[in-house]
Amino acid sequence: MAEALIHVSVSPGEQRTALTLDGRLEAAFTERPARPEGVGDVHVARLSARAPAMGGAFLALAGGETGFLPDTEGAKGRHEGAWLRVTVTRAAQGGKGPRLSAKGHEGAEQGPLRLIARGPDAPRLLAARHPQARLVVDHAATAARLRAALGAERVTLSPAPAFSEELEEEFETLAGMAVPLPGGGRLTLHPTPALLAIDIDAGTQAGGRDAAAHHRLNAAALAEALRQIRLRHLAGAILVDMAGMAVKKRQELLPWLKPALAADPDLRLLGLTGLGLLEFQRRRTHTPLHEVLGHPLSPLTRGLAALRRGARDAAARPGGRWALTAHPAVLEALRHWPGALEEFAALAGMPELRPDPLCPAGQEHLHAV
Repeated sequence: MAEALIHVSVSPGEQRTALTLDGRLEAAFTERPARPEGVGDVHVARLSARAPAMGGAFLALAGGETGFLPDTEGAKGRHEGAWLRVTVTRAAQGGKGPRLSAKGHEGAEQGPLRLIARGPDAPRLLAARHPQARLVVDHAATAARLRAALGAERVTLSPAPAFSEELEEEFETLAGMAVPLPGGGRLTLHPTPALLAIDIDAGTQAGGRDAAAHHRLNAAALAEALRQIRLRHLAGAILVDMAGMAVKKRQELLPWLKPALAADPDLRLLGLTGLGLLEFQRRRTHTPLHEVLGHPLSPLTRGLAALRRGARDAAARPGGRWALTAHPAVLEALRHWPGALEEFAALAGMPELRPDPLCPAGQEHLHAV
């Protein structure tokens, strides 16, 4: 049986979680605890507008959000102004509010709008899916919380970072849209509001005469593409353009996809389009990673990364004073993000913020002064 480990890396303003099976990354989450994505949250909500053309209704939620409740999930027969208890089944994404379900909630409800219970965060979600997995956590308060929920025997508090250098490199790759392939070539992901397009570039093997090698490259690239889709929580319509190959030859690759498809119950292969593109459909649940991090990376993401790197340096040099040099937009994002600077201050004191309008993206620097 494969060894399953859940790695939980906590830094100011952020919690990153990875599931590895025999050392291979199989699930990845980046969460901002100050504003959880909300999947699994239970709300008392009010039906604000019927939407017959969409087969459901819009509900007002606590905090000013609006969610959508399909008729098949409990909206049918409800009148405007009705109060009901609902669970968030899909995070807000792509500019659309969360998807809701009233199933499993019986009886009448009364206002006001309120959040009844939070859904599980990524460590608890993965722990439930993989009951044999142990958790390695590098943050004392988080380890104590998870021990209370999952049992002390499953959770280890690590004095070292929970993420190895290899895991850090994998998460760095997930933050971009290009994925290098073993032996050369790469995947390039292009998310749009309508669909996700993935291009397979064969690199130096493009145009080679070895048809079998070309076939193997495309098969391996497709398997990696489906893994990236899962790791990044990508969903909706997905088109994959393979590296060369006639349409008939592309048909021969479909049986190779069965193991990768079996690993992701949310993903369906629809077939080949007229242009020879592989067409997939994936059910939406979690917020896509590029919407969490920004594409390109948002000022907040860059600021939190600087705090994460600085927190490690501060742990090795306690008692020092620290300054963060970054573009003004990065510093402004950190000032407005609840808890991030305060959490760093609890570790090493409040850093001095030094705006530099010429600081390029990715060069934010938290340093001793």
